[in-house]
Amino acid sequence: MASWQATAAAPARTRAPARPRTRPKPKPGRPAPRRASARAGVAGGVVWIAVAGALLAGIVALNVAVLRLNVKLDHLNTQREQLRADNAALGAKLSAAASSPRIQTLAKLRGFVPADPTSIGYVDITPKQAR
Repeated sequence: MASWQATAAAPARTRAPARPRTRPKPKPGRPAPRRASARAGVAGGVVWIAVAGALLAGIVALNVAVLRLNVKLDHLNTQREQLRADNAALGAKLSAAASSPRIQTLAKLRGFVPADPTSIGYVDITPKQAR
């Protein structure tokens, strides 16, 4: 009993302040344990790869669309040049058909004769009020 009394009379112990916990260092040859932040970094990397892939797919789709438009534009330019050549040929044909010597030859073949200059008269078609 004496020992109990001696301890009861002794001053009470106070707790020592808690030391901050440090992570144990991994042993050589063993990989470090994975943490949640490392997983978030991997997930973020996968997201960035997906975003970059989507952007590249968009660029490829845009290039394909531009290529299709260029092919269509080239086809339309070829068609336009063909139409211009056709119009020029038709213009030349029309000019030849409307030429004076050709019309005079056709008129002679059908029996027409040139008009006598003394028999030419003019008709006044303006209304009487405007005179």
